[in-house]
Amino acid sequence: MPAIKVDINPKVLLWALNRSGKRLAVEKNFPKIYEWIEKKSKPTFRQLEELAKATYTPLGYFFLDEPPEDQLPIPYFRTINGEPISQQRFSLDLIETVQMMQLRQDWMREYLIELGQEPLPFVNSAKLESNPHEVAQNIKNTLGLKTGWASQLPSWTDALKELRDRIEDIGIIVVVNGVVGNNTHRKLNPEEFRGFVLVDEYVPLIFINGADAKAAQMFTIAHELAHIWFGSSAAFDLRELQPSDDKIEQICNLVAAEFLLPEDELQRVWPKVKNEPEPFQTLAKHFKVSEIVAARRVLDIGYITKSDFLKFYNDYQAKERSTNHGDKGGNFYNTQNMRIGRRFAKAVITAVKEGKLLPHEAYQLTGLYGTAFDKYAKYLGLEV
Repeated sequence: MPAIKVDINPKVLLWALNRSGKRLAVEKNFPKIYEWIEKKSKPTFRQLEELAKATYTPLGYFFLDEPPEDQLPIPYFRTINGEPISQQRFSLDLIETVQMMQLRQDWMREYLIELGQEPLPFVNSAKLESNPHEVAQNIKNTLGLKTGWASQLPSWTDALKELRDRIEDIGIIVVVNGVVGNNTHRKLNPEEFRGFVLVDEYVPLIFINGADAKAAQMFTIAHELAHIWFGSSAAFDLRELQPSDDKIEQICNLVAAEFLLPEDELQRVWPKVKNEPEPFQTLAKHFKVSEIVAARRVLDIGYITKSDFLKFYNDYQAKERSTNHGDKGGNFYNTQNMRIGRRFAKAVITAVKEGKLLPHEAYQLTGLYGTAFDKYAKYLGLEV
């Protein structure tokens, strides 16, 4: 029996090709694709299935009359060289990641409401006219962090982990991932975005681009925390740790900076360290932040010039890239705590155990299937 040939819309086919972001690879693997676009020949159904996988396109899209419009469902703030720019086109990786997080958030919201949870009081509790210092202190109080909390920890990476854990403990989902789901062939681009936040009164969600330099992640997570207090969802790139020219972005940056490096304490410490060979390293050790975050704060207060900061920033980034040899692996199931979010994962597994969620639904929500899901549940001490 001859293979079934399929009629497809050339406009949708071209849209899928461009949207995939890997045009050359698709052209190589599907040498007749332009014949299909020009309607000189037709693909078989099997070829169309393979093309759908190659371009990350739902199979049904190929039968639409017009290509669907991809839109990022949250505001996007981007700054290059200190000047805000508009970006109308977003990568499929970013769009899918936001949609995936929204799916998780929607499920978690319904689950928590069913359990009788009240809205979180800190969400949207700050206003534009609020004092950034007071907002930063309120965030610390809500997280149960005392003044100088980070100085009690061995390093800024330990402080980052402590901060993530505290954030999840107050009801916020925290996800750190450098790829789309668990697909290591689809790496997220930190040049496009460093993170995003989805604000919700029951289950706010913070997403950190794990492909970004770890040195910048502390500031990103503090910036996203501020967004939750101001009740504003957004994605952003925070290039050079600088926000775009938007009032919410500006005040979130001020709150993040004050949260990590309080101005009054920095004013006391800076005169003692400014003449040292590596003053930012000393500040980093004192406040348990990365050197790059310390330098950014010193610039904000006016102790160094922007050119001084940019020179340090570029040198630091180059050094970090030269010493970063990529993901060295590690415990797969420990990685899932970061990629899924510890709080969310426990809720899903508990719902399966209680019969409130079917296994195949849990697989879709977590990106873990079959035995991988079961082993992860066992790893968390919550066997299904």
